[in-house]
Amino acid sequence: MAKKVVASLQKGGKNFTKCIRMEKSPKTGAYTFKDEMVLNSEINEYLKKLK
Repeated sequence: MAKKVVASLQKGGKNFTKCIRMEKSPKTGAYTFKDEMVLNSEINEYLKKLK
């Protein structure tokens, strides 16, 4: 039964891209990683926003 659930979740996942960005903490100076799922059609706007 679990195979059916996994297979149904994979149908819509091809329209998204996982974007990982690195940020430096102002308090400790350590780097953290933030990841977001972005639609493929909106990836250019997302990357322009980061610059």
